[in-house]
Amino acid sequence: MFKTRMTELFGIKHPLMLAGMNWITDINLVTAVSNAGGLGIFATARCTPEEMRESIREIRKRTNNPFGVNVVLRYDSADKIKVAIEEKVPVLNYTLGKPWFVEQVHAYGGKVLGTTAVAKHAAKAAQLGCDAVVVTGHEAAAHGDKATSMVLIPVAASRVKVPVIAAGGIYDGRGLAAALALGAEGVSMGTRFMLTKECVLHDNFKNLCLAASEQDTIYDTKFDGMWGRALKSKGALEMQKIRFGFLERFQAGLKIRKVLNLSYGDFLAMGLKTAMAGDDGLSLWSQASQAVGAVRHMKAIYEGDMEKGFVFAGQNIGGIQDIPAVGEVVERIINEADRAIESLNKKRLS
Repeated sequence: MFKTRMTELFGIKHPLMLAGMNWITDINLVTAVSNAGGLGIFATARCTPEEMRESIREIRKRTNNPFGVNVVLRYDSADKIKVAIEEKVPVLNYTLGKPWFVEQVHAYGGKVLGTTAVAKHAAKAAQLGCDAVVVTGHEAAAHGDKATSMVLIPVAASRVKVPVIAAGGIYDGRGLAAALALGAEGVSMGTRFMLTKECVLHDNFKNLCLAASEQDTIYDTKFDGMWGRALKSKGALEMQKIRFGFLERFQAGLKIRKVLNLSYGDFLAMGLKTAMAGDDGLSLWSQASQAVGAVRHMKAIYEGDMEKGFVFAGQNIGGIQDIPAVGEVVERIINEADRAIESLNKKRLS
């Protein structure tokens, strides 16, 4: 058992968090992690605001333990933040933006958790009022930056006073013990929880992950317009090579509109609003490319499409050899971390 500032802050049993993976962290996976004593995070990119509200209420029916929601602030997120606050979500986790809602969340006793990939961004998040920060190393699935976890964790921990949660390359108890030694108060895991029985990911890609080594990932901007790490697969390799044409971008945009249950007017307005925000890479054309990536990501997750689909995965796939239940993963990691620390203590000279 571990008592850290992360467990005390969020009121959880174990210093383990489920990364908010878009299209993957659904109600089942979130509640499985929370019921196992970790912090489940529900990714809301797949939802309309009302669907998000329904999901939050369903999660509450399935667990009495703390959980959170993840919102991508770069996109039109104000309505989703409003829902999270109205529903008094215990933890509001955000990415790609500034947390303008900290005081509103704190007013009902909630916590704000910023996800970053650069130490100075972690420090800024803490300065803006975040209760804790996730720092994401280069090894991570999806959007780590240039610094590896071995470097990023202690640098970030030395610059902020709030708890640091380490992400990137962690999949077992040795990783948890190492992260704690480097100054983190707990860890966030995506790939390890993705390869569990409760995860919706299609068996085609679960099995491809099990067969992969630590060398079998690709780091590129082709998947959604940002630097990100994906599992090496036929679909991912194809995405590296091709330039998406107008028709595929247009069709992908229409599919995302349908998934989000938006009218054509609302969908266009959302795109224009994001493009006018002035952030790099957010032109309507870039957003159309991101839509292509989202559609191909869904093809992998839900259909197991090995030809066109791809999934984000961390370098730690090389160390993951099975697909257990979430509860087994959590218990195993805590026991392994205990043994790792005990082993280190035996190596100390008296």
